Amino acid sequence: MKLPAKRVLFLLHRWVGIVLGIFCVLWFFSGIVMMYVGYPKLTEVERLQHLPVLDPAIPMLAPATALQRAGVFGPLRELRLAQASGARPVYLAQPATVNTTVQAAMPAVIVIDAQSGVQLPAVDVAHAVASAQTFAGRQIGLQYLDQVQEDAFTHTRGLDRHRPLHRVLLDDGDRTLLYISGQTGEVVRDATRSERCWNYVGAWIHWLYPLRGNVFQPYWSFLLDSLAIACSVAGLSGAWIGTLRWRWRQRYRNGNSSPYQNRAMRWHHLGGLCFALIVVTWSFSGLMSMNPWHIFNSGRSPLQQQAIRGDGLYLTERDAVPALLLQSAGAKIRELRWQQVVGRTIVLAQADTGAPVILDSASAYQMVLNQDQLLEAARSLLWSPVRAVTWQTEYDFYYYNRDAHSLYGDRIKPLPIIRLEYDDAYRSWVYLDPHTGQVISELDRRQRFSRWLFSMLHSWDWLPLLENRPAWDILLITLSLGGLLTGVTGCIIGARRLSLKLGKR
Repeated sequence: MKLPAKRVLFLLHRWVGIVLGIFCVLWFFSGIVMMYVGYPKLTEVERLQHLPVLDPAIPMLAPATALQRAGVFGPLRELRLAQASGARPVYLAQPATVNTTVQAAMPAVIVIDAQSGVQLPAVDVAHAVASAQTFAGRQIGLQYLDQVQEDAFTHTRGLDRHRPLHRVLLDDGDRTLLYISGQTGEVVRDATRSERCWNYVGAWIHWLYPLRGNVFQPYWSFLLDSLAIACSVAGLSGAWIGTLRWRWRQRYRNGNSSPYQNRAMRWHHLGGLCFALIVVTWSFSGLMSMNPWHIFNSGRSPLQQQAIRGDGLYLTERDAVPALLLQSAGAKIRELRWQQVVGRTIVLAQADTGAPVILDSASAYQMVLNQDQLLEAARSLLWSPVRAVTWQTEYDFYYYNRDAHSLYGDRIKPLPIIRLEYDDAYRSWVYLDPHTGQVISELDRRQRFSRWLFSMLHSWDWLPLLENRPAWDILLITLSLGGLLTGVTGCIIGARRLSLKLGKR
């Protein structure tokens, strides 16, 4: 017998809701947690603050000499010097790649002792402990735990090139868990006890990480997509039913516009009418965060980074020794970074905060990049002409800062910034740092669309809200509590329906 369309709608909402109600509750609750405690990460600011100050009195080899002794030849993408691995100053050399994009996976990093020029072997336990002790400080006790490929707090593709990871627990007030790269010996992640605890009811649940690292791993993305689609369907069907059942003029016998006498049913009806749209919006935008079916991949060719970086970084005997660079840069420099920019080798001398000091690699004098040369080079990042150049001193809808704990909060967004808009088929934009010559971000038309469908709809990271806290907090918590009301009452109704069904058997 053919069921009426309305009956099909009711059954669809009922049984999809029974299956997915608990996920709805978990997503709304964990979303509130994630507003204030994000997935553990080591931000650039944290990394720099825990690096010891480089002492110019320590004898360190010139970069060309260290590379030659280590047997490293050919172009580099960049070279860093820091006391970041094994409690000693080291050079970290990253070989150059062709057509490297901002998001591309980086090649292996070669670690070289800055005093002897010896290429360091694989990171063992003693090396990892020394790196952790340097990060924490000599006064902090620590305990080496183990070596892991992946655990609950390292489900991040950016860590893939550092695996396996050594875990060291600090005896500080926060019981911080450090993860040390098995490839370079650097600390690449920290997670305090508070972060770890909150994440089990925050990001770990929100992103369904219990399904990672086990038999469900190959199906994790598919399951997440499917659940998001099903929750969107449940929300839409519920909104339709709620509207059909609501009497706008003539009331029901109970004197209300809602026909339901049962308290859970009535609150589910009212909550659904008020918050169904936000349930659908957050389910749909959560789906968009997964880039389903690669809909935000435009197929655009990578940026021609060699337009700015040249064919790679080559260090010679003419490049200054670290002591001279450190003396020129000033006090409390924690990292030196060599790069090739518009045909010139420069050094970024970075303190624990603020913009780096730019030095000429040969003379060690402080310098400023030639903006005309930089812009001329940037015009060749894509084969298409540039149709607009904007010098920005403020953030815009696509380029903005977030709190450090948020999803993209570890990405430093300097100002001022140059935005170049290209006249290609993909309407590509590039954000270029005029101070360092680095490409900070690149977006094509589809990626900007993703900004609307994911970041805006899911996080509500609209600058007028973000810049006027607690307006953002009040709005999102209110909407989340409304979603929780709808989800919890739905679970109660579903549990009662199941108990009735099972009781009849």
